[in-house]
Amino acid sequence: MTNNSKFYYEQVYEVVAQIPRGKVTTYGNIADYLALGSARMVGYALRNYHAGYGEIPAHRVVNAAGVLSGRLHFPTPDFMANQLESEGVKVKHNKVVKIQNYLWVPANELL
Repeated sequence: MTNNSKFYYEQVYEVVAQIPRGKVTTYGNIADYLALGSARMVGYALRNYHAGYGEIPAHRVVNAAGVLSGRLHFPTPDFMANQLESEGVKVKHNKVVKIQNYLWVPANELL
């Protein structure tokens, strides 16, 4: 990992750490907020996340359609859905139901 990608990953983790319980955001919303890469880069950062950065609520990041596309990178395939549902987010067939009801957009929430 280069120093630039490490810096970018740390920025991603800082944004993800601020997503409130009961809310979700998208890879694209994080990428837009950071203006440093693409939604795919945010996905790479979260896939490379490890405990050395502290605990972040990566389960709160979904794709633009609300699909739990990162679910296979958690301890079990149901972990992400179970975590979201425990926070009050409605999930059906590995997709957030009515994502607009739960959407947290960093550009609107963070200074």
